[in-house]
Amino acid sequence: MYWLVSLPLLESEDRSWTLVQNKTTYENDYSINFKFAIPDLRVGTLDSLMVLSDDLVKVNALVESVVNKIRRQLFDMGSGRAEDFQEVSVEGVSPDQYLERFSWNEAKYPPRRPLSETVSAITETIQRLEDDLKVRMSEYNQLKGLVTAAARKQTGSLAVRDLTGLVKADDAVNTENLITLFAVVTKQDKSEWLSTYETLSDFVVPRSSKLIFEDQDYSLFSVTLFKRVADSFKAAARSKGYQVRDYEFDQELQENQSEAAKTLKANADSKRSQLEQWSASAYGEAFSAWIHICAIRLFVESILRYGLPPKFLAVLLKPNQKNTTKLRKLLASLFGSSGTSQYFDGEAGATGGLAGESEMYPYVSFTVSVDG
Repeated sequence: MYWLVSLPLLESEDRSWTLVQNKTTYENDYSINFKFAIPDLRVGTLDSLMVLSDDLVKVNALVESVVNKIRRQLFDMGSGRAEDFQEVSVEGVSPDQYLERFSWNEAKYPPRRPLSETVSAITETIQRLEDDLKVRMSEYNQLKGLVTAAARKQTGSLAVRDLTGLVKADDAVNTENLITLFAVVTKQDKSEWLSTYETLSDFVVPRSSKLIFEDQDYSLFSVTLFKRVADSFKAAARSKGYQVRDYEFDQELQENQSEAAKTLKANADSKRSQLEQWSASAYGEAFSAWIHICAIRLFVESILRYGLPPKFLAVLLKPNQKNTTKLRKLLASLFGSSGTSQYFDGEAGATGGLAGESEMYPYVSFTVSVDG
């Protein structure tokens, strides 16, 4: 977690930076600090800045939410461990390093272009990424659902699962007069089945029943009999609590289903890989866009707070979480032109800032959470 702040200059930028470093890092273990470079952006009119200030609150919320959506998608496809997420990069470095070494992308976002146009361009980019994410997730989840449904057919209870793959060619007889049926029997009824199946109807082939497959609860038995008594055998079996499954062995069908399942799984794996690669790339693009929005917000709020010409020091602080209250008080005492009580309450923060955040201090401050 970081604080992105702009501090009013005390004589010069160098003196302000040295003061912050001495008081927060060298003399106290309050924070690690990084200069946050913002170019000479085009200011425009005061009215346009006021409008943009309001818009930026909404845009920031949108951009941050898309960054976190893509981030969660990467977590969902991985192990969900933070150490795995460190492999994701933003322009070749980790998200933390990108933020700590932030440099404005002048080629992509010309500094002298009106800020409203830059914000609009970033918004369009983020909306495109969000739309792409929805489409790609939908395509992958659809294939994933089909794979799951196919797997359930192959791994569910014998009472409902597909017998394809369990029954082999030599397990089934199907001639002009004979047919093989398949009975699902609870495990506790195995002995009774083996001792009584020959008596369930006439014309059952003696000693023809054999165990085909077992799961946790059921056993699958084959039994061969004359076709003309198949219906009466099924009725007698059902009266005993046995479930007779209709299944006709088809070698070609088995091979086709097996091939179709492999193709479906391969397609799903390919779609997953594509989604993962896209998400990693899109995360970098979205994260970079978000930090540029943060930079614009800091610039706009600083102009509205300190006036023209721009005279402020932009700093990224990584607070020591044990000393955040002390750090706030220190910054307020150093940079509060009219004392700390007007802006800072050590217990509850304050009443609302220009940027629409829940905090207000005698300097502009935003919280940036890389971890979502």
